[in-house]
Amino acid sequence: MRLSAWRAVAPNRDALGPKVTAVLEPVLATLGSETDPDSWVIWGDDPATKYTILVPTAAGLAVCAVRINVPQEGPRVGAKLVRWGKVQLSELSIESQAGHRLLTFQIEQHVMRGVDDEADRMAAFVGLVFAAVDGRPLPTLNGRAVKRPRAKPKGASRPGGTARRSLGSPARVRAGGDRRQGDRRERGSSPAGSSG
Repeated sequence: MRLSAWRAVAPNRDALGPKVTAVLEPVLATLGSETDPDSWVIWGDDPATKYTILVPTAAGLAVCAVRINVPQEGPRVGAKLVRWGKVQLSELSIESQAGHRLLTFQIEQHVMRGVDDEADRMAAFVGLVFAAVDGRPLPTLNGRAVKRPRAKPKGASRPGGTARRSLGSPARVRAGGDRRQGDRRERGSSPAGSSG
């Protein structure tokens, strides 16, 4: 669900009003988010004062803590970018009874719950997060593809992305030995067929 679509379902008219978005959008842009990104809002217990927004970016998950009414200051957004390899996730759980579905998911200590239509939107968002964590191409949600840059694997110095791995010295390889056999000899065991 796009951030602009969350404005229509906000439980409070000020929750994603112009004052909040004026503070939120520059923070998201700094963290590498696109304009009007796919996101998930966790309204929490008191959405009139604070809530959390999760935004997948190319580099990781942007976790934004929004406070609406900071005395004498106005809205405030504190955010962090959690790299995809460090994002804490649970399994996606679903229950179904009498034609209703309930999805539950935990991400970065935030519990997400969705019922029926909201469960479908939540499953699409979780699929986007799973794809990002796995390093797969990010799926297209709402008709727009999310671009993700590819990093070179560690040690990829040769064309084709594979690194050369040393098997030991050439003399040792020709003689049929390797590092593991040398370790056995040092520990006191002898190779098969020798008397000691």
